[in-house]
Amino acid sequence: MTNETIKSAPGPHITDLHVGAQVRKRRKALGMSQEALANAVGLTFQQIQKYERGTNRISASKLHEIGHHLKVPIAYFFEGLPDIDEEAIPAAETSASGFLKTTEGQELAASFSRLSPNQRKGVMSMVRAILADNYAA
Repeated sequence: MTNETIKSAPGPHITDLHVGAQVRKRRKALGMSQEALANAVGLTFQQIQKYERGTNRISASKLHEIGHHLKVPIAYFFEGLPDIDEEAIPAAETSASGFLKTTEGQELAASFSRLSPNQRKGVMSMVRAILADNYAA
């Protein structure tokens, strides 16, 4: 997948998704609500939600302000962002990593890690059965 392919793909750009996920991760690490961050930077909590989902891009000046209130340098928001050459990751890896950046993905991963090995096997069997049903339909 080239950079041009990513730009023309529907939905948020990979960079906006990554930066938003970093904002969410840091905000949560500080125990700060979306509303508290929004108030600090003069926005609504809905706008913070859109930033964190990657739906809306964060301007450089607003990202600088957010970084100040989250006590991180701007570079923090771009840490771990794939280089353009790395954006040629297979679709399965991209969708899995994208899912793990969502609230549901993080919650599922955290919950799954608390299961016993036998419980994990049971969950995986259930997921495989659901997927098999989807492909059979």
